[in-house]
Amino acid sequence: MARPTHPLNITLDAENASRLARLAERMRVQDETLARWLLSEALEEADPEARDVTTLLDGIPGAYQRARLGLDHGIAGEAVGLEEL
Repeated sequence: MARPTHPLNITLDAENASRLARLAERMRVQDETLARWLLSEALEEADPEARDVTTLLDGIPGAYQRARLGLDHGIAGEAVGLEEL
């Protein structure tokens, strides 16, 4: 049985957005396609143990604030599903 999809809105800072755009251009794919692939790869390799995930997230500067902002965008209906990118 296929799992339902959930919309996800990701905002990159200018430096990472530029890096993603350069990589996508070199690979001759759209930024969104590359971002989806990179995120999928990272999730495949991630250890789902709760303590490891918490440690990983705590090590990302501003992660909580950005996650909260994404949640607020989703609640406000401002999110775009990955399949729509």
